[in-house]
Amino acid sequence: MVDQFLDRPHARIAYGIDGPPGPEGVLVVSHALTTSRAYERGVGLFEWALVADAGRWVVRFDRRGHGESTGRAEVDDYRWPTLTDDLLAVAGAVSPEEPVDGLGESTGCILLLRAALAAPERFRRLVLVAPPTAWETRRDQAELYRAAADLVEQRGIDAWIRAAAVLPRPPILRDGGWQRNPVPALPEALLPSVMRGAADNDLPDPEELAALSHRVLILAWDTDPSHPLSTAERLQAALPDAELEVATTPDGIRGWGERVAAFLAEGGSEHGPIDMSELDADAIELQSAG
Repeated sequence: MVDQFLDRPHARIAYGIDGPPGPEGVLVVSHALTTSRAYERGVGLFEWALVADAGRWVVRFDRRGHGESTGRAEVDDYRWPTLTDDLLAVAGAVSPEEPVDGLGESTGCILLLRAALAAPERFRRLVLVAPPTAWETRRDQAELYRAAADLVEQRGIDAWIRAAAVLPRPPILRDGGWQRNPVPALPEALLPSVMRGAADNDLPDPEELAALSHRVLILAWDTDPSHPLSTAERLQAALPDAELEVATTPDGIRGWGERVAAFLAEGGSEHGPIDMSELDADAIELQSAG
């Protein structure tokens, strides 16, 4: 696979495409806070390759400042308006003419829903995986993010790593054998700005979500206060066409790749195959990942 790069204001976004030539459609994946494409491969929690095996392009990108993407130490760059624009830019680069499917993981759900509200025509179906704390429950989480930023500034990233390493694992993830990687997938110099930006990010108000007519699949797990079922349940109630599935065992999570592939295939593709020649050659630069 080759990495591709998209120039954005004050950042260069790295992304990769898995899937066949002439795919049935495109799925753009937005990862969780402080992770990256490489981070996720190491943890091995999500198997979105099954979606590519089913005939779609799976486009995974590193959020600005994370992984192979660049960024700067400015809090505004990590608030949802900028990050939402980055997501829409990636979608436009890989599928200039046709809508894409979108998948958000944890805080990636925030960006996906805000992008869908800003440009509903750019999306076909939406998948929300492990929605994070939101609304009332977001306030305490935001304070933790700000405290983490202060910790890194005062004591360095090693203090962050030590603190993260001793946090308890949600039982469902612990029982599944998935190990936490306490090392954030971004430079120490950017981490405080990223965390303070994240503290100001939240899901759209439920009243706003009522405007989204897209079909939505919500995948949640239990026993995790950072990704409470209350968020997933309120999202299902607020979104006009949403279904919620809750994993209560590790095998339930392991089945999510197959479930997402089936959800995106329901009713057939609403747009034709995409040719590589349609990509905006001025917007991207191909570079070997090896």
